[in-house]
Amino acid sequence: MSRKYNVAVVGASGNVGREMLQILEDRKFPVNNIYAVASSRSAGTEIEFNGKDIKVEDLEHFDFSKAEIGLFSPGASVSEIHAPRAAKSGCVVIDNTSFFRMHEGIPLVVPEVNPHDIAQYKNKGIIANPNCSTIQMVVALKPLQNLAKIKRVVVSTYQSVSGAGKDAMDELFEQTRSIYTGNDHEPEKFTKRIAFNLIPQIDKFLDSGEYAGYTKEEWKMVVETKKIMGADVPVTATCVRVPVFTAHSECVNVEFEREVTEKEAYEALKKAPGVEVIDRRENGGYVTPFEASGKDATYISRLRKDNTNKNALNFWVVSDNLRKGAALNAVQIAEILIRDYLK
Repeated sequence: MSRKYNVAVVGASGNVGREMLQILEDRKFPVNNIYAVASSRSAGTEIEFNGKDIKVEDLEHFDFSKAEIGLFSPGASVSEIHAPRAAKSGCVVIDNTSFFRMHEGIPLVVPEVNPHDIAQYKNKGIIANPNCSTIQMVVALKPLQNLAKIKRVVVSTYQSVSGAGKDAMDELFEQTRSIYTGNDHEPEKFTKRIAFNLIPQIDKFLDSGEYAGYTKEEWKMVVETKKIMGADVPVTATCVRVPVFTAHSECVNVEFEREVTEKEAYEALKKAPGVEVIDRRENGGYVTPFEASGKDATYISRLRKDNTNKNALNFWVVSDNLRKGAALNAVQIAEILIRDYLK
């Protein structure tokens, strides 16, 4: 009989935490005991896992020595405090928040791109999960980087409101409804109305240095890509919040040091793990957030040459930000961890 593991899901009552529990169940992760952990507000409530109701435990008092693996998604300020506490207790933490991503000695991992970096978990007992928009982009960039050195990436993102949490999803719903009922619903989670609108700001603006004028979300895509891909891949990003509930979309322009043909790129992407290419040059021959929601793949469409630069390609990338952009990526890391390291 194969070994089973005690797993704590921290932030279990949130969007990503619930998705983590569902994916552990769907992928038949070898769970011995499962612990749903959240803030005191959620403690005592129940969440279903594998057909059974499990009681949510209070994070402040949870004993992490009971768990061998901790899947964290409670918010950066909470992970800052409790992830090191868990690691010190012998629980390997896979953290979905932004707090540890750029810390030296802590690996930042996308299994399809840099699974070998998981070995660095031994440094501090923590593995960082990248930003959702970064994950889907690097899954697409890696097979292209294997063809030719990437000289430059220009990306514009169209990010769903679920990336900002449940309150953001509620705000989109309530604002949409209020437009039809004639009632006002002022922005609370976002800087402007999100219903029937676009907001070219995700996270705070940076006010100094080479990234002055960029938002923190845009900065994340730049620095995280370099750390994950282990190479100097220059990225410039514009991140936009759109009135979509789930799944992020990106328009990516990649310039290479040599010409890469559409056929070369198409064949490399079709063979790449985690990627599905759906690209028919006809009405509807591409993937939208609606089709990607609830799916595990990173979808590529609209692959074509940049008509201004023979060494560049354009393509469209769509992925479910709660699954591959967060929960699924974390569980995939855990699967490699138990396969190669926690035997």
